[in-house]
Amino acid sequence: MKKNIFIAFAALAVTFSICSAQDKKTDWAQFYKYEQANTTVTAKPKAVFMGDSITEGWFRLDPDFFTSNNFLGRGISGQTSSEMLVRFRRDVLDFHPKYVVILAGTNDAAENNGKITPENTLGNIISMCELAKLHKIKPILCSALPAGQFRWRKEITDAPDRVRTLNALLKDYAKKNKIVYLDYYPLMDDGNGSLPEALSKDTVHPTLEGYKIMEEAVLKVLR
Repeated sequence: MKKNIFIAFAALAVTFSICSAQDKKTDWAQFYKYEQANTTVTAKPKAVFMGDSITEGWFRLDPDFFTSNNFLGRGISGQTSSEMLVRFRRDVLDFHPKYVVILAGTNDAAENNGKITPENTLGNIISMCELAKLHKIKPILCSALPAGQFRWRKEITDAPDRVRTLNALLKDYAKKNKIVYLDYYPLMDDGNGSLPEALSKDTVHPTLEGYKIMEEAVLKVLR
């Protein structure tokens, strides 16, 4: 009996994996990820958090932070700024929030969708900010978090430098365009361009303790 149950679960896992891979092939920006959840949102959120696995993991580890503050988490693991830009209308603009918190760029630096210059990553993020402002949504532009290495891209040996380069561009753009720049980097840096062991298990993704630091910082600007 136990063996049959194990086989059933294994088959289900394989099926889910195949379906997810197929969805990714046919829905590059992964609109399907939040398609159902978006239909259940009945109240205007105060803020939408747009991002990748760092944002997705944030909601998973501390959902009460989002629900108690009327925030929506719209992070998708592995996504680059290009994919976020494509789904920005469905996952942000359609809700008409007061704020959008944009945390993007780590997977661009990791070349998840191939090589992309920091300037082109910045261009995608600028487009998101401009769309937000056009729709009277206040963008909060976040620095990319420190990244000691990309464990899924071990051939990239200069992860910290790539993140610093991108952050310099983001900070400069925000300053010139009077956009709030939420600089998580110094709050999370171990001094060597990585998340400290106390705040991360893989040098890239925060633990709950790391997210608590980020929560305190973001709440100061989401008034």
